[in-house]
Amino acid sequence: MHTVFYVSDGTAITAEVFGHAVLSQFPLAFEQITIPFVETLEKARQVRMRIDEQFRQTGVRPILFHTIVDPLVREEVLKSEACGHDFLNTFVSPLEQELGVKAEPRLHRTHGMENRKLYDDRIEAVNFALANDDGITTKEYDEADIILIGVSRCGKTPTSLYLALQFGIRAANYPFIEQDMGMLELPAPLKANRHKLFGLTIAPQRLHEIRNQRRANSRYSSIEQCEQELACVERLFRQEAIRFLDTSSHSVEEISAKILEATGLRRQLC
Repeated sequence: MHTVFYVSDGTAITAEVFGHAVLSQFPLAFEQITIPFVETLEKARQVRMRIDEQFRQTGVRPILFHTIVDPLVREEVLKSEACGHDFLNTFVSPLEQELGVKAEPRLHRTHGMENRKLYDDRIEAVNFALANDDGITTKEYDEADIILIGVSRCGKTPTSLYLALQFGIRAANYPFIEQDMGMLELPAPLKANRHKLFGLTIAPQRLHEIRNQRRANSRYSSIEQCEQELACVERLFRQEAIRFLDTSSHSVEEISAKILEATGLRRQLC
């Protein structure tokens, strides 16, 4: 098995994201090791020794994805017995020529607090998502950028938090429960913010599997209950012309991206 090292003088998030995207194209299993904050020559030497030791133990040349600003630190890491891939410099040099401006590399610019306001906005968005999760309160819906609605366990909470943390979007979410199903309609707080509503649904079998992990062999998790609730809620979505998305086979990242594409909500990227 190939070992993959993600090495950075920052959080290593960029190296991981790019690396995962590249490796996903290959039908292989990888042992993956992330080493962030390699900011000194001493740390770089330790990383080089660790990579070389892995090579000695396995006999397979490790793969190295790195985003290191300091050239001396980068050179030390690149002395290792690894197949290295430098994401930053791959794009920086051509862009310098295109833009006519010399890059000014600086540590922790990508995922640090370079723009304090954007960072604070993201944290406030996370606090908002937590305070307005699962219909805890509807008093702040006027401040929401989006309100996710759907049955219990269809992906509303993780999507709300991802939208907040990644993009600074104030996302609330409201669940429709079994007691709502008899005469299902939009409650007053949702009607008042109807333009912010976005529905999530899911395949009955998938919902059954998720709920069964939470409350095994209960009415709540039964396939019959799942089918009934989903049929009622999807009927409401269609009656009220509310856009909705089937989350059955999508990750939270994909769900969020599809919501942003459908709504045109502006991403705040730090």
